[in-house]
Amino acid sequence: MSSPHHAAVSLDDEEKAENIGSLNFNLFGLEEFEQPASVKHEPTGHVAIPHEGGKQAWLTVAGSSCAMFVSFGWANCIGLFQAEYESNELKDYSTGQVSWITSMSFFFLLFCSPLSGKLFDSYGPRVPILLGSFMHVFGLMMTSLSSKYYQIMLSQSVCSGIGCSLIFTPAMSAPYTYFHKKRAIAGGLTVAGSSLGGVIFPIMVQHLLADIGFPWTMRACAFMILGLLVISNLFIRSAMKHTPKPFHIMDYVRPMTELKFVLICIGSFFLYWGMFVPLDYIVTEAQHYGASTYLALSLVPILNGASFVGRTVPNYFADKVGRFNLMIGMSILSTVLVLGLWLPGRGHSAFICFAVFFGISSGACVGLGPVLIASVSPIKELGTRMGTVFAIASGASLSSAPIAAAIVADDGGSYRFAAVFSGVNFFLATICLCILRGCIAGWAVNANV
Repeated sequence: MSSPHHAAVSLDDEEKAENIGSLNFNLFGLEEFEQPASVKHEPTGHVAIPHEGGKQAWLTVAGSSCAMFVSFGWANCIGLFQAEYESNELKDYSTGQVSWITSMSFFFLLFCSPLSGKLFDSYGPRVPILLGSFMHVFGLMMTSLSSKYYQIMLSQSVCSGIGCSLIFTPAMSAPYTYFHKKRAIAGGLTVAGSSLGGVIFPIMVQHLLADIGFPWTMRACAFMILGLLVISNLFIRSAMKHTPKPFHIMDYVRPMTELKFVLICIGSFFLYWGMFVPLDYIVTEAQHYGASTYLALSLVPILNGASFVGRTVPNYFADKVGRFNLMIGMSILSTVLVLGLWLPGRGHSAFICFAVFFGISSGACVGLGPVLIASVSPIKELGTRMGTVFAIASGASLSSAPIAAAIVADDGGSYRFAAVFSGVNFFLATICLCILRGCIAGWAVNANV
């Protein structure tokens, strides 16, 4: 009779053999294991491969969607704040100077992603999200007391921006630890929360500003954000076992030796460099070309409402027709919309059509981006690598709006060359994505990748 110890060793050997037999070195060269249906979550927290759904998995998706609502969804309102500050609180400052506040918000959201990703890999989602919840809410409360440029910069851009980053990256990463085959749709439902936030916050702010003023509007938003973050802190979990690891700069440098990872970093930079021009200036551009204030401000929730479709429906089909294929298609569509509609478009119909269709295409790019990052990253390094990509993209988010503002000012207030700048960057992002797809699956047009 075998001893219990020998039986355990034998069982471990059998499990290792099953795992080895199920290795799936697919075209990505990334997903190391095909998820067996029988894999269960062990009490010890050891999970060798992602689960394929389950109660806790979908609770995590729900909690992460709430976290995206209050982080990336809040940041999606930058076009509204650009117009608000130019008209009221900071009316003595130029468009370019005000744009630094909005661009710095996105910069810190993305730039601090390596830190939040490292915290996620080491401690799981709870620590960074709890810390980020405090900073985000505290920053907005301080914004409600601010009246000067530097005060708004420190509270909304720096404090709240860093808080959003600590929430954003773990919330984006956690659902991927539970899914393999349904990774794209799970990611799409997670990112869809940011679209809802981008719809609700602008409408909420637009109406509250007229009724209760700027200070109490910011407080009302902060209280709403606090309530949703309570849900996020309770629901978000990770299927992986997280162990504290010392900080090594090589954890961020080493992936740069991989061509596929470098390509996705470059592609993400150009993508965000192009995307933030319309997101920042869709309101002021419409006002410049004769749209009423009400219609111009309404373009932000219209765009973000359409992006809800872009961040969910394409992700469902991405699992069927290929994640990279669909991402390339959405990047091409964004290029065409910016150069073919936003550049020459004048009149209410053109503004609304661009907001709807660009919302869909850019929303799909945002929703599919993390899925592609997860596809070229080992699951145990997901937080760090996702943070690295977003940190590189933060340079685009920081510089995009000021560059566009300088282009507009140099062209006498016209937005035509700013639109060209945006469209060219979308085109360069498309080229990077096409090369990346070729490295993964070759150049066959019909490859499902």
